[in-house]
Amino acid sequence: MEDPGAPLYLSRDALDGLEISYREVMASIERLIHGRAKGAVWNAPKAVILPPDGRYVMGTLAAADDPPYMVMKSLIINPDRSARGLPGINASLTLSDGFSGMPLAVMDGNWITAVRTAGLSAVVATRLAREDSACMAFIGCGVQAQSHLQAFKELFPLIEMRAFGRGTANRDALCSAGEAMGLKAIKAASAREALEGADLIVTTVTFSPDVEPFLDARWLSRGAFASITDFAAPWEDDGMVAFDRIVVDDMEQELKSDMPLVNKALIDGDVSGLVLGEVPARQDPEERTAFIFRGLALGDLAMAVLAYERAQSD
Repeated sequence: MEDPGAPLYLSRDALDGLEISYREVMASIERLIHGRAKGAVWNAPKAVILPPDGRYVMGTLAAADDPPYMVMKSLIINPDRSARGLPGINASLTLSDGFSGMPLAVMDGNWITAVRTAGLSAVVATRLAREDSACMAFIGCGVQAQSHLQAFKELFPLIEMRAFGRGTANRDALCSAGEAMGLKAIKAASAREALEGADLIVTTVTFSPDVEPFLDARWLSRGAFASITDFAAPWEDDGMVAFDRIVVDDMEQELKSDMPLVNKALIDGDVSGLVLGEVPARQDPEERTAFIFRGLALGDLAMAVLAYERAQSD
């Protein structure tokens, strides 16, 4: 391709201004999943560095012939910054032409991560959660919780939400967002209070080597669906058998990992298997189901392409 000139920069505000719906995000993800099955899309297992000071340093890579793009994302989680009242997670993403490698856009990686994660959760939830799910519980109330609230409000007949987190500011902001959507918002006094009786559960506890498990899947009602975006670090290992079915984001990535998200014997498949029909959708209204998320570069590519092409057309 010809030199496109300086890459487009899409800040958080610019990305927000594109007004992309979660149904569009889901369609973009599903398109790339079908493309990967046809051999036209590829993603590498994420690369992770764990410095001794507690930082989590991660990189992702995905590419496609159709659409012809490549994406690379870098992300750092630094608990020390959070302790000082600074953003503990920061990411940036570069979208390039898939054949020449010429950079096309640089984007706010935090926004891309939040929206693509909620989008992937939505892809799974539409297949593994009950269609009549009305009560949603959040453990962790930050950016990821906000994006999941928006996504699931588009898809389910929500009436009530519950929030439990370490910081009251984020919890209050999440409850205010729910109330603005017409939901009854409850500030739960404990994690168990938030989880018991909920139809949809989203856990987004910020990763740290010091996280001690404090959630038990045995607290969940029959028929509940949990989207676990925090490596399952806050969940008790012994309780995971309470889930009738568990899917992860990518089986290849999971099998190569030295730090499994969950006992591999409990995993029934991944997102691609669900979308392609290789893993069955919910079979019984009483099933407890879960999606455990590590991070999928294909989702970054799907979101970045959607944002770039929308920005170019506006």
